[in-house]
Amino acid sequence: MTKPKTDIAAKLPELSAAVLDAIAAGSYYNPHEVLGQHPVAVPGVTDPVTVIRALRPLATSVFAELSTGAHVELTHLRDGIWQGFTLTGLDDYRLDTRYGDDVLWSVDDPYRFSPTLGDVDIHLIGEGRHERLWDVLGAQHGAHYGVAASSSGTAFSVWAPHARAARVIGDFNSWNGVGHSMRSLGSSGLWELFVPGLEPGSNYKFEMLTQDGRWVQRADPMARYTEVPPLTASVIGQSLYSWADDAWMSTRAAKDPHTNPMSVYEMHVGSWRPGLGYRELADQLIDYLTELRFTHVEFMPLAEHPFGGSWGYQVTGYYAPTSRFGHPDDLRYLIDRLHQAGIGVIMDWVPGHFPKDEWALANFDGEPLYEHPDPQRGEQPDWGTLIFNFGNSQVRNFLVANALYWLEEFHIDGLRVDAVASMLYLDYSRKDGEWSPNIFGGNENLEAISLLQEVTATAYKLYPGIVMIAEESTSYPGVTRATVNDGLGFGLKWNMGWMHDSLEYIQTDPMYRSYHHGEITFSFLYAFSENFLLPISHDEVVHGKGSLLAKMPGDHWQKLANLRAYLGFMWGHPGKQLLFMGQEFGQPSEWSEDRGLDWWILDQPVHRGLLNLVTELNRVYVENPALWALDNESRGFQWIDGGASDANLVTFLRWDSDGNPIAVLMNFSGNTVGPYRVGLPFAGAWDELLNTDASEYGGSGVGNFGQVHAEDSPWSGQPASVELTLPPLAALYLRPSRP
Repeated sequence: MTKPKTDIAAKLPELSAAVLDAIAAGSYYNPHEVLGQHPVAVPGVTDPVTVIRALRPLATSVFAELSTGAHVELTHLRDGIWQGFTLTGLDDYRLDTRYGDDVLWSVDDPYRFSPTLGDVDIHLIGEGRHERLWDVLGAQHGAHYGVAASSSGTAFSVWAPHARAARVIGDFNSWNGVGHSMRSLGSSGLWELFVPGLEPGSNYKFEMLTQDGRWVQRADPMARYTEVPPLTASVIGQSLYSWADDAWMSTRAAKDPHTNPMSVYEMHVGSWRPGLGYRELADQLIDYLTELRFTHVEFMPLAEHPFGGSWGYQVTGYYAPTSRFGHPDDLRYLIDRLHQAGIGVIMDWVPGHFPKDEWALANFDGEPLYEHPDPQRGEQPDWGTLIFNFGNSQVRNFLVANALYWLEEFHIDGLRVDAVASMLYLDYSRKDGEWSPNIFGGNENLEAISLLQEVTATAYKLYPGIVMIAEESTSYPGVTRATVNDGLGFGLKWNMGWMHDSLEYIQTDPMYRSYHHGEITFSFLYAFSENFLLPISHDEVVHGKGSLLAKMPGDHWQKLANLRAYLGFMWGHPGKQLLFMGQEFGQPSEWSEDRGLDWWILDQPVHRGLLNLVTELNRVYVENPALWALDNESRGFQWIDGGASDANLVTFLRWDSDGNPIAVLMNFSGNTVGPYRVGLPFAGAWDELLNTDASEYGGSGVGNFGQVHAEDSPWSGQPASVELTLPPLAALYLRPSRP
């Protein structure tokens, strides 16, 4: 016989006052242990007893409405904690609550659900080997199973191993997290809570109780959507996008990007044409890049960042595309459209450091967590930022999974990794006494090196056809050597030496260039020591450096001629190319993220001519494998004459794997040179494939009438030669005539 309910209620297990006080304050490490529904043993009662507890401060009455429609009355224990029981076993119930206004509030109970993180996920996170971390941490909207049915809602989880308690705050609970305390998942350092009924679009943060008793509020490190800066909350996101780039992705997977053409247009989304969102950008950018025939676009960092003036290089939301330009699905749309137009997408990725904003990653759970706790390894003095703790398994997992996230979820074709040199060296930008050597006594950051190797190896393994690019400014060996051979495993490395030397040379007045000839030829000595990309990036046209055009010597015509010659040299040199926006038409002013490009200058024919030249350079480049097929092999390059310093001439051959050459003839002097004899590998007709001095590009129109004829007359070590005219401040490309 079942005992009367009053007898059962009197015999329900008692909870300590300390636990109840912590529950009421929202500071208990395992609220699910108390709240929700729990089978309990009651002396003398044979029927199954299930106790139901809820935290409802200021309520006047609380009932649990069972799936059968039955109501279970809960009585007030203390401090807003209510308790009742049922003899029907575990059930999918709702809580009906009345307050002083007698309005009924009926909601599902977060504390009746089991953890949303499974044992395998917890194990992989603990080992630092969860390659799809974004699928399990952060805010995950979806269905979660209760007793007999599933409920739609949002599962929250966060890694905060130093926290004494954690809770979710947001606009759905008036930023008061007492009623949404999270449960600790033990030694994993993970905290978890499923909130039924919570849909995408709500703002939220995590609130954590530190070891020294402070409550701190932090944005979600794994948030995939955020408020528009300067607002800082995370947003529950959901992707409903359907990709239409299957053809691109299949073709990409079958190609080796390192031995295919790559001409990259680097751009800052916010200042290319200000006011455009991701979707609005698609049509205009695709039309422009298609006209110019660039093969790839590289976006400066699009991960969320609070300060626009950082250009995205001080990231607070590693998994969230910046909301400045729209929803993450809008970015997917932009990339999808680019792919359908045959344009690859590279994005800057910044794993080396992050800002000190107190609402983000810094001292995340009250103590150093994502950053290295030792200031000698955890602070970046140049940028006033913090350095990741690369040796921590979970931090490594956060970064490795983040790289994979962009490749997987946004179909990015390549990541350009920022500031690699700052990661490689413990003494980077530090004086003696400000750094400590590694365990072998050296200055290499062994943990960072291992991280980079893991990132590149994993990315190439999982995503065939992508490219990993290092911005690395030192002579660190093996940046593009395979990780199995102790290299860093990148596919390409920015050739900062070429950039520095060639800019020094081209900025010199032609009258004095003969004394600087080594600056324009030195890069050929090491051109095949790594797989290189030649960058003229945003870094070269900011902070008082002036635009690329402004660097050139002479009057306006000479500046443009120098720039045309320089770009001709860049496209002819071994290696891929990258050009920052605005330089393709000779932007006169230095770039600023606060305003758009000087598009008006295209009304001037000479600047339109420069744009036409870049278009033609890209066309010639893509259509002639000699300019890219053997970029990374010395057999793809051959000097004609690299020593003509007195005349400011540089001449060389580029070869493809089938033995087809292109002759690149550079005249960096301000005078026409000719007749000038040039050695060539074959006699016969050679077409003037490109002349940067052509009148349609704004040049003087000096040339060779479109074709020259080489004789069987050896010269400069070549079996044939030709006398021709080299236009002033110009590049000539010659190719054997085709039938």
